[in-house]
Amino acid sequence: MNSARLRSLGAALSRLAADPSADAGEMARRSTLVAASLTVTALAITWVLTYLALGRPLAAAIPFTYQVATVIGLIVISRGRGFRVFRLSQIALMTVLPFALQWSLGGWAASSVVSWWALVAALGAVLFVGAAGSVPWFLAFAGLTILSAVVDPWLAAGAVLLPDLVRTTFFGLNVLGPAATAFVIVQLFVRQREAAMAALDAEHLRSEGLLLNVLPRAIAERLKAGAGTIADAYPAVTVLFADVVDFTPFADRTAPADVVRILDRIFSAFDEIADRHGLEKIKTIGDAYLLVGGLPEPRADHAAAVALAALDLIDASERLAEETGLGLRIRIGMDTGPVVAGVIGRRKFSYDLWGDTVNTAARMESHGSAGRIHVTGRMEALLRDAFALEPRGPISLKGKGEIDAWFLVGARAG
Repeated sequence: MNSARLRSLGAALSRLAADPSADAGEMARRSTLVAASLTVTALAITWVLTYLALGRPLAAAIPFTYQVATVIGLIVISRGRGFRVFRLSQIALMTVLPFALQWSLGGWAASSVVSWWALVAALGAVLFVGAAGSVPWFLAFAGLTILSAVVDPWLAAGAVLLPDLVRTTFFGLNVLGPAATAFVIVQLFVRQREAAMAALDAEHLRSEGLLLNVLPRAIAERLKAGAGTIADAYPAVTVLFADVVDFTPFADRTAPADVVRILDRIFSAFDEIADRHGLEKIKTIGDAYLLVGGLPEPRADHAAAVALAALDLIDASERLAEETGLGLRIRIGMDTGPVVAGVIGRRKFSYDLWGDTVNTAARMESHGSAGRIHVTGRMEALLRDAFALEPRGPISLKGKGEIDAWFLVGARAG
């Protein structure tokens, strides 16, 4: 059976044994048990027909009993009920009926060791009820085997032997059948387990991607490693706030889906710029965008990197305004200095920044002008050699008083 057919069979068995509350491992065990039951049911047809043809109705009734019980059980579980009863009944029937058939035929030799089929139940129990739960079933197999050995002389004395050819054929089937069934059980279980593990790996990668969308990689690794409180002080970073000018009136007169679509387009472009310059996007707040340079990995050129990104943000917003015809523009505020950064929350993680530098950058944005980059005197001191800046003069900021402000115009040639 090729891989495609095995996958198709596995899917069909999974649907038959489906349970929304079962995990991937339980679903693999369920579908494997169904496969084993169907396999033994199909193979039992040979025994039923042969024993009927040989005039052994009692012997034929025993595998037929298993077939009927299995079909009824499959109908019940297909309706979403009674899988635990089905599982236990299958293991019990596979354990007891082969010995009953052997005794009805007159012992080991007369039955061609048909009790060998019961070993499938003991091995299958390891998969279906777990390592500990399978021990009683193996002990049952061992006990019935010992009992068969004790009563075999008495059974053999009254046995009416089947034709030699039939006994030899059945002996081969009683070796091949359990081996084939055990092989199918292991094959299906391992393949479904591999499929389940592949699905778990895919989900892990998806979860990893979602986590990295929320937290910087270095912070995410620390969190996964079991770090408790994550809080770090950074003596020198550059913080940038960007805000879409007059977005609230635009949102009031625009359909919600269009509002989200436009913001997604703007901020997706901003994300690409942040990644290109090696900066860390912290979050979006409504129509505001916050990024920082110099953390979680410190870098000496954080001010220049954020300045270049700010110029790209202005260019990108102008292009989007022209493409959409909406005329939406952004204003940017920047400051440089120390901050504290850390992770807050338990169920919904958030990596955030605190400190005077953050507050000042936010106020520089709110006091800025559309299409321009508003920076503090501390930024001007770091950028003056490599960038062109235009003095704005003193401005008054809440909580800061009067400070000198500048507009970043562009990078100097070279």
